[in-house]
Amino acid sequence: MDLTYTEEEQEFRARLREWLGKTLPELPARPSPDDWPGRRAYDLGWQRRLYEAGYAGLHWPLDAGGRGATPTQHLIFLEETERAGAPYVGANFVGLLHAGPTIAAEGTAEQRARWLPPVLRGDEVWCQGFSEPDAGSDLASLRTKAVREGDEYVITGSKIWTSHAEVADWCELLVRTDADAPKHRGISWLAMPMDAPGVTVRPLRTLAGSTEFAEMFLDEVRVPVGNRVGAENDGWRVTMVTLSFERGTAFVGEVVACRRTLAALARTARANGRWDDPVLRRRLGRLHGEFGALWRLTQWNVSESTRSGGVPGVGGSVFKLRYSHARQELYDAAAEVLGAAGGALSLEEEWTLDRLSSLSYTIAAGTSQIQRNIVAERILGLPKGR
Repeated sequence: MDLTYTEEEQEFRARLREWLGKTLPELPARPSPDDWPGRRAYDLGWQRRLYEAGYAGLHWPLDAGGRGATPTQHLIFLEETERAGAPYVGANFVGLLHAGPTIAAEGTAEQRARWLPPVLRGDEVWCQGFSEPDAGSDLASLRTKAVREGDEYVITGSKIWTSHAEVADWCELLVRTDADAPKHRGISWLAMPMDAPGVTVRPLRTLAGSTEFAEMFLDEVRVPVGNRVGAENDGWRVTMVTLSFERGTAFVGEVVACRRTLAALARTARANGRWDDPVLRRRLGRLHGEFGALWRLTQWNVSESTRSGGVPGVGGSVFKLRYSHARQELYDAAAEVLGAAGGALSLEEEWTLDRLSSLSYTIAAGTSQIQRNIVAERILGLPKGR
């Protein structure tokens, strides 16, 4: 992994920084967290600006509509947009970071032509229909069934923690297409239109008061067979591709955000007198080293995904495992730094919401226990537990 920057990469950074400096002041005010139609419009409006400027799908392959940028250019883009305070992908994160890359890697030419351009242009939003109420961390035990009738699947079941279902146009959906097969071999990956008859969405309110997750009930929903990505009953393998993106590269922008938060904490500690506490200084110093190492691991994972044809490897589980806990430790430290002086910070509410959100990271995208099993079995070569 080469960590130096070429002249071309430095020019790319300068052009991007100039564009951000001109574009960000033109953005409208951010909508209220509870205004989901407004948030969808805001997030997709930002995506449209990226598309028109040539920055959408920067690291996607050329045949998927992307720019085929190098891993270093991708990382420069993430660094500069985060440092400039640019909008995150928001409601479009499933399409841009999970479903889109999966379709680019596993879809047919027709599927890529149908679904990828609207994601990149900011025309359509995707949600994720993987988890189920009774499946827990054992995703392969899902029971939502899809019975084939001619050129359609008839789907019945339910999903939970369906991200952004309330504003989504499409859902990356896992269904059981063979009830008699071993549980990992009877699953298929489908693209389901959210306006199909029989789809019911009920928002779930999180600890932070937001409703980005939902329950989803499917009552004999009909989905064309042509919407299946990969072969019938090969959905578990396709799902591993999706999860490798979710764990391997989807969090990279957040590492930059955490490093920025850590720097803000250090400044705050100096301002409010907490910097005199040697234990706190050591804690912040250790976190500085932690997130520096995570950024290097991010660079390695992004580089590795390029060498392997664009699909991240199991190293993503190493990153996701450590990042989940480091993020929680960061906001524990934030609470210690802010203390009673927290009210003096204009970002107090935002930091509080980030602290509450951090509690979910050891569960989301595969629990820490699952990540440890993956690391043990697929990286260290340890035998599977009974």
